[in-house]
Amino acid sequence: MEWVYLPETNSWEEILKRPAKDFRALEDLVDGVFKNVRSEGDTALKEYTRTFDGATLEEIRVGPEEVAAAGQAVSPQLKEAIELAYENIYAFHAAQRTGPVRVNTRTGVSCWMEKRPISRVGLYIPGGSAPLFSTVLMLAIPAMIAGCTEIVLCSPPDTEGNLHPAILYAASRCGVTTICRVGGIQAVAAMTYGTESVPKTFKIFGPGNQYVTAAKQWASRLGVAIDMPAGPSELLVVADASAVPEFIASDLLSQAEHGADSQVILLTDDPDIQEAVDNALEAQLAKLPRQEIARSAMANSRGIVLKDREAITDMVNTYAPEHLIIAHKEEAFMLEHIQNAGSVFLGNYTPESAGDYASGTNHTLPTNGYARQYSGVNLGSYTKSITYQRITPEGLQGIGPAVETMARAEGLQAHANAVTLRLNTLNKVQ
Repeated sequence: MEWVYLPETNSWEEILKRPAKDFRALEDLVDGVFKNVRSEGDTALKEYTRTFDGATLEEIRVGPEEVAAAGQAVSPQLKEAIELAYENIYAFHAAQRTGPVRVNTRTGVSCWMEKRPISRVGLYIPGGSAPLFSTVLMLAIPAMIAGCTEIVLCSPPDTEGNLHPAILYAASRCGVTTICRVGGIQAVAAMTYGTESVPKTFKIFGPGNQYVTAAKQWASRLGVAIDMPAGPSELLVVADASAVPEFIASDLLSQAEHGADSQVILLTDDPDIQEAVDNALEAQLAKLPRQEIARSAMANSRGIVLKDREAITDMVNTYAPEHLIIAHKEEAFMLEHIQNAGSVFLGNYTPESAGDYASGTNHTLPTNGYARQYSGVNLGSYTKSITYQRITPEGLQGIGPAVETMARAEGLQAHANAVTLRLNTLNKVQ
């Protein structure tokens, strides 16, 4: 990991640059796959799965017998861990329910807002070298709580055409209604348009590689909502002498092992921790099964020494990390001044991996600086708000003249007439 000392503010943008992804180079590929899936449906999905995943599919949908068999293949220990995570994730997201908001803005003018579920949602679950069954919990549990009537899950199969048993078990536990063994661009296209096997969805959730990310952004051009722009995983750690170097290293590596394009950043105002952190990184790296991936990611990463707590919070807000760990004696100051982060982990005994699996918060978070304007997935991500109003005769007489005046000032006479006719009727009655 490269270290940078007391960088000038005008150099921060370069120092904090993320691994570049130019999705424009993928647009022709994405467009072609989308068009083919739209015209050929399941036939295109099977052909792309054979080409990209090396699997020959007879059926795209996973049947109930296969789901039941997968449940038998999951160890009791893993089932117990999944159940603990389920309970915590459910509790945290269920607590986010809100009731109607009602206000009488004037006498006789009543306005309110109520939440309604998005009826049909699509969940993309990465497979491959790391089948993320934990993401099934993170995406399907709030969908179930919100009341989404159709929950469609797509995940790439292995070369035998199978999905990981833990993905199927978690999907069954969380009320997923349709499970499909299809991944990549073609899965997002299928959830955008619908095919014989994959239902069309109204909003697509979930992380993925650069192809999936580009496909989700393409889907958003076609009238399908997405959870957020997403990219490679990232972590920023703020630490000082009160932090444990071995803990810091383990957190940095927990994100670095996601992929070669992941990025981790360490900010400190204590230059003395560098040697201990570097030593801990090397010792832990040597024991990781995904050592090669983690080393590649560490090449994208930085240790940065800053002069004080103000500089640290300014740099955090500039970077807007997906995950932020604060292991620093000035925690209270930093919490007050940091505005941009996807999810925050406080203290020496709050590893980021706890949020990835079982603390209860959601691990589907904005990356690439989008924490400046996006939230992570939460219960509200699966609902939309509908506003209502009811106006009595007295209420219309109170606000009607203002509506008439404003409508005429904008040159919209029909808008004014809709009020004038009613006021005239009321005046005649009186």
